[in-house]
Amino acid sequence: MGVTFNDATKALLDGKNYPVVATTNADGSPQSSVVWARRDGDTVVFVTVQGRRKERNIRRDPRVSLSVFDLADPENYVEIRGRAEVTVEGGPELNDDLAHKYIGEAFPPEPADVVRVLVRVVPEHITGHSA
Repeated sequence: MGVTFNDATKALLDGKNYPVVATTNADGSPQSSVVWARRDGDTVVFVTVQGRRKERNIRRDPRVSLSVFDLADPENYVEIRGRAEVTVEGGPELNDDLAHKYIGEAFPPEPADVVRVLVRVVPEHITGHSA
C-alpha cells in the first residue's frame, strides 16, 4: 500500500464529514457523488448500490478521487487519489455502521432486490491542507 494517513486526515475521515467521490464515466467525463464513508486503517470504505453509475464506473476504471472537508472549517480538507475495489461482502453491515455515524440510527429496511456493495479506496496520493 505505501501511503498512510496522518493524524489530521484520520480526524477528517473519522468525523461526521461528507466525502465526495469522483469517478470517470465511459466517455471520459467526471461523475461525482456525496457518500457516507469511514476510515478502515489506511483505506477508506463506503457503500453504494450495485448497478449504480458509481459502481459501474469503478468496475470499469478503478481510479477514484475522494475529497473531504471539515464542516466546521472548510479550508481543512484532503483529497485522496487511489484505486477502488468493489465487493459484495460486508456492504449491508457497513451501510448500517455508516447510518449510525451519520444519522444516529440503523438504516431502514430495503427491498430484497437492492444489493449494497462495499467500496474500498486504497490511497496512492494524498493532498490538501490536512495532508
